[in-house]
Amino acid sequence: MSEILHQTDPLRALKALPVDRLPEVARELRQVIIETVAKNGGHLASSLGVVELTIALHRAFDSPSDKIVWDVGHQAYAHKLLTGRASRFHTLRQLDGISGFPKCGESPHDCFDVGHSSTSISAALGMAAARDIQGEGNRVVAVIGDGSLTAGLAFEALNQAGHLKKNLIVILNDNEMSISPNVGALSAFFSRQLTSDFFVRMKRETENFLDNVPRIGKDLRRLAKKVEESVKGFLTPGMLFEAFDFDYVGPIDGHKLDELVEMLDNVKRMDGPILVHVLTKKGKGFAPAEQNPSVFHGVGPFDPVSGALSKGAPQPPSYTAVFGETLVELGETDRRLVAITAAMLEGTGLKLFSEHFPERFFDVGIAEQHAVTFAAGLATAGVRPVCAIYSTFLQRAYDNLLHDVCLQNLPVTFALDRSGLVGADGPTHHGVFDLSFLRHLPNLVVMVPRDENQLRHVMATALAHDGPVAYRYPRGNGLGLPAVAPQILPMGRGEILREGRDGVILAVGSLVAEAVAAAELLATEGVELAVVDPVFVKPLDDSLIVGLVETSGFAVTVEENVLQGGFGSAVLELLAERSVQAKIVRIGLPDRFVEQGSQQELRRRYGLDAAGIRTAIRAAVENK
Repeated sequence: MSEILHQTDPLRALKALPVDRLPEVARELRQVIIETVAKNGGHLASSLGVVELTIALHRAFDSPSDKIVWDVGHQAYAHKLLTGRASRFHTLRQLDGISGFPKCGESPHDCFDVGHSSTSISAALGMAAARDIQGEGNRVVAVIGDGSLTAGLAFEALNQAGHLKKNLIVILNDNEMSISPNVGALSAFFSRQLTSDFFVRMKRETENFLDNVPRIGKDLRRLAKKVEESVKGFLTPGMLFEAFDFDYVGPIDGHKLDELVEMLDNVKRMDGPILVHVLTKKGKGFAPAEQNPSVFHGVGPFDPVSGALSKGAPQPPSYTAVFGETLVELGETDRRLVAITAAMLEGTGLKLFSEHFPERFFDVGIAEQHAVTFAAGLATAGVRPVCAIYSTFLQRAYDNLLHDVCLQNLPVTFALDRSGLVGADGPTHHGVFDLSFLRHLPNLVVMVPRDENQLRHVMATALAHDGPVAYRYPRGNGLGLPAVAPQILPMGRGEILREGRDGVILAVGSLVAEAVAAAELLATEGVELAVVDPVFVKPLDDSLIVGLVETSGFAVTVEENVLQGGFGSAVLELLAERSVQAKIVRIGLPDRFVEQGSQQELRRRYGLDAAGIRTAIRAAVENK
């Protein structure tokens, strides 16, 4: 670990280093990041790509008085190390350890909690506006990746920032665009000159002079502006940002520390909204990540020398893989089927579908709202779109889901991957709210498969239904069941998996197996409980649930969702409407944001494994 990282005030030590020593810091930061992520997993390629940019930012600006707002947070590991968290960095993404994303409660240098993309410019503009209201003079910097600029939110923020003319710096971290060496060198030189004190002062003085020339001054200034924009447009790709009234600087090589330091020292003295275009390489400094940045974007443990991914014992296919394979199977027999993803081709398992049916596959970028309304448009024309979106990201498109799909009762399917507890990415990524925000939407059918075969059946059922459907499935592997052909399920019908005279456990999704195991444990203690998988959270199997609860007078609901408004709430509402008197115990997640940790650790902590379910039921039975 570097000497700087051991310092009481690493940022002060960083600022005291001569520029020619900064590459040493970059190498040491990369070494710590690679070694830690190799053990813990995490977002490697993005963080390696911005090491030099992070060093230059902390050299130029005075965090935490100056605000550095990281978009998404995938690239914040070097920032965490330089801001006093090196001694705890080994706990990255671990239970009770430091977060994989910027987190205000963790450090004053993290000025905004992030985890979903494209929020940085909006948040930074808010901070800049508050600064001006309060008469302060600090700088605000937003760091956003080129992928995040595919979201409309980023452009909404750019639009207002240009209108307000606030002092705001936006760093565009571009790790996709490539430019030839000659153009790159010329552009870097050009950009450094355009941000120098001399040029900025000359530009302002020239504008003031032209404004005061009688009669023709305004016309001359407009002409000069057009000439400037033409020159910039020839040498740089910045016209888009100039249209938003940003001063554009770049592109500049994001791995040349001396140029970055000089650039940012100049830029921080400029007024108004400024966009700095920085070209970086994802995975920089670690050959396997440079060659396969998508694999090392979010990666599990790996060998820090070879980059070989760690392989444990053979596992059954993941739910994501089963979804992707089944969608191809369904697509072969139904040409109406179209698949949509929001910049998560591999993550949602749609790569196979995109290869088989490229004309029926669409990646809309990080634009979940557009994905949903785009799907609605497709559905009006007779096709059957399937939107494969992580549960936590569908939250961003709630209005589109309600107004554009459900209101029109359109046959759009929402395949919600990563529902329930997802593990080390923590509270921004747990998909534990979807049952609550979906089940009250008119016309929407909500299904929760308990295993990989039932997922296949649910997918076929959704495709056959003439209306909107959502089904959720967890991160991780299935139960290893032999694959069966997809079958259409009877709408709103549940299944009795175990008989019992003393009450009934109503469990959904990934916790059905845990509920069955808990019932078996209780049976050894003389408590015989039936176990029911409703399959459908909406519509519920009213007759099955009401009949079983009326007979026994005791029911337990189990879900990997927040209790507020979730599956258990739906059962309570049903029983209240039917005037059923019974003791009801709801097991689920509390009214709080759940921290990071492995799925197993979190299920154990919140009583969602077989032992926890058994304990909760045992206590209820004794009280009963």
